Amino acid sequence: MKQASHTKSSVARSLRIVPEVGLVDLADPGLPERLVGKVSDQLEVFASRMRDGLLAASVAIGLEVMGELVETEVTEVAGPKGKHDPNRTVTRHGTEDGKVTLGGRRLPVCRPRVRTVADENGVEREVHLESYDTFASVDLLAEHMVASMLAGVSGRRYERVLEPVGEQVEATASGTSQSSVSRRFVAATAERLAEFRSRPLDDRRWLIVFCDGFDFAGHTMVGALGVTADGTKVPLGVVEGSTENASVVRGLIAGLRDRGLDASEGILFVLDGAKALHKAVRDVFGDHAVIARCRVHKERNLMDHLPEAERPWVRRKLRAAWANPNADAAEAALRALAGQLDKVNPDAAASLREGLAETLTVTRLGVTGSLLKTVMGTNPIESMIEIVRAHARNVKRWQPGDMRLRWAAAGMLEASKQFRRVKGYRQLPALAHALRHTVRATEPSIVAVTA
Repeated sequence: MKQASHTKSSVARSLRIVPEVGLVDLADPGLPERLVGKVSDQLEVFASRMRDGLLAASVAIGLEVMGELVETEVTEVAGPKGKHDPNRTVTRHGTEDGKVTLGGRRLPVCRPRVRTVADENGVEREVHLESYDTFASVDLLAEHMVASMLAGVSGRRYERVLEPVGEQVEATASGTSQSSVSRRFVAATAERLAEFRSRPLDDRRWLIVFCDGFDFAGHTMVGALGVTADGTKVPLGVVEGSTENASVVRGLIAGLRDRGLDASEGILFVLDGAKALHKAVRDVFGDHAVIARCRVHKERNLMDHLPEAERPWVRRKLRAAWANPNADAAEAALRALAGQLDKVNPDAAASLREGLAETLTVTRLGVTGSLLKTVMGTNPIESMIEIVRAHARNVKRWQPGDMRLRWAAAGMLEASKQFRRVKGYRQLPALAHALRHTVRATEPSIVAVTA
């Protein structure tokens, strides 16, 4: 049985589609004779189209290869053309006009039709050809258009920036007008937004979630970025609304939970300091959420209260305390600094005391080294936000509705293609252990009572 399976897979590996020849067996000793003249003909076509560019030459050959693949599938389902078969259940049914996606365009082709033999009621049914459906898929075009527009190409310039595919193909191509590009972009990004905000999250162990509010095209957005147990960064969600809007923020956090974000073994939430965001995380995940305050935001807010002359020594003491691996000693140093600031600027002292303990959460978890640089602030999500803004930099007119959300989601997904694992990912197992220990320490113990 194994030998038969091995023989079958070996034969499958030796089969290839050759334009104008069809399906061939590379192990066939008579193959060279069958290919005489065919290869030279294809090279001649390729060379003649090279004057218009590499893509033009590739399109010329690509269209022929598409035709060969579709015809091969027709032969597989309907049998060889011209050979009578009384047991045939599927027959050829002529051709009709069709379109395929190639080179960022829709190109007209002549597609074969295949139908089932009439049943007892005389009904024939159309048979879909998987190869043609793949080539005809508008998703290929939508992907190309979304990638182009996120790269800064406007809808009215889309056609002009496409690589030449030859005059003959250009004359019959479609789907590149400004209105067509705009419609497809809106539809594709709306689909991405819906999928992005409903994607299940229960298939991974999440250790860290960064949440931050940001300005995008004059509106405030709140985004979330997750980190898995192996250090992979994944955009989790985005909503439109201020971080001071409790209902909007809670909607984002509750949505993560409802999609399967499991915090039963602890998740480190790194927040920018917004009170509504802090409350939403605590309300939704309770003590299973281990909250860390972004030190960068805390330092920035503190410095904003101080005159220039006072900032250097305060910054020095602040960072020295955060660098202390002993959390209790670090907290004592920060409270002493707040006492000194009472004499300089009471508002600055109050700013430091607010959320002071949470700036030391990562210290109490024992996070050090490269991982500490990753989780001491919201820099990972801020880097993603900058990529989102860069993708939308050429948009001139923002329409009401979901336009900003569509662009933000598309930008986040595009940014994820550039992601690397977080710095210090080798320390994540230790963080997972510390989170588990912290969460279990907060769970009430169950005491058995005997009568």
